[in-house]
Amino acid sequence: MANRNDTAPVRAGEELDWQKLETYLREHLPARMSDVTLDLNAPFAVEQFPGGHSNLTYCVKFGGREFVMRRPPFGPVAPTAHDMPREYRLLAAIHPVFALAPEPYLLCENTEVMGAPFYLMERRNGLILRHQIPPEMGDDLSLRRRVSESMVDTLVALHAVNIHEHNLAVIGKPVGFVKRQVEGWASRWERSKTSDVPQMTELAAWLIAHLPAEPAQHTLVHNDFKLDNTMLAADDPTRIVAVLDWEMCTVGDPLIDVGLLLCYWPQAGDPPILTGSLSPVTMQPGWFTRDEIIARYAKGSGRDLWGIDYYYIFAMFKLAVVLQQIYYRYYVGQTHDERFKDFDQRVAALIHTAYDLMQKQ
Repeated sequence: MANRNDTAPVRAGEELDWQKLETYLREHLPARMSDVTLDLNAPFAVEQFPGGHSNLTYCVKFGGREFVMRRPPFGPVAPTAHDMPREYRLLAAIHPVFALAPEPYLLCENTEVMGAPFYLMERRNGLILRHQIPPEMGDDLSLRRRVSESMVDTLVALHAVNIHEHNLAVIGKPVGFVKRQVEGWASRWERSKTSDVPQMTELAAWLIAHLPAEPAQHTLVHNDFKLDNTMLAADDPTRIVAVLDWEMCTVGDPLIDVGLLLCYWPQAGDPPILTGSLSPVTMQPGWFTRDEIIARYAKGSGRDLWGIDYYYIFAMFKLAVVLQQIYYRYYVGQTHDERFKDFDQRVAALIHTAYDLMQKQ
């Protein structure tokens, strides 16, 4: 769980030159943003958001306000990954038409400041559900169900944004999107694998051989839509106040997002080893099942989800690669974060589950 107080001192090894950052912000941050005047002479402080396994995310306290600063992880990163300038520009384009995307304020591409490009965006306050149900929700099972509904309805709303009317089609190449996704993640697997896993080769081949037809309508695709990438209002958890982590957003087949949501939504009865890489919250009573997610999305969007298993299999394939990339950094000593030491077991569990479902198709 995370809430408005969920920041912590910066983790050892993830400190930056805060004096440089302070100097840069005093010189470059606009004194007036979103109709609020910023005191550029006010005290400056930095803490860290402890959640997440990828980009480094800090809470910058400055001018009587709090901001979120995002920077790539230390060490070599996968090509095209952790692209802060792209994420900044995505938010700048999407925020005006989908208000749940936070507003970005400042992009710095000068690597001499923080060692890599970074950007500053607004901080929104609320609840983020990760490993436990917050006190604000308690044991109210009907509340959990309504939060489930809000999750699906938010995804429907995102996919309803007209990418052509708002000139958003230019942020990606919608035609052939799924094929490029499969090929891209298969390539990332090859670059980050620490042992040979024949099942991954078979999964990649199956996904290419069974590519779905192009959707009738291409949409925005968040590409990482899940419970802990949304923020709920503390006074009414059924109201989503932000959708976070837009780094991989593009345009293409909206069912990619549905498959990912299903992948990140464990339910009662799932194997414990599989759920070790996911938030266990939705395994508790009251939450939607994956079938209920499918039914509500189909009704709200009007889309046919008969082939959703393909997207679910791809999502597990993709998540296995994501976790393998993180594990690889630990394996070769690019990070010493002990949270990552058993990620190889989590990768294996995802591969096993995806492979089993593939064989049933």
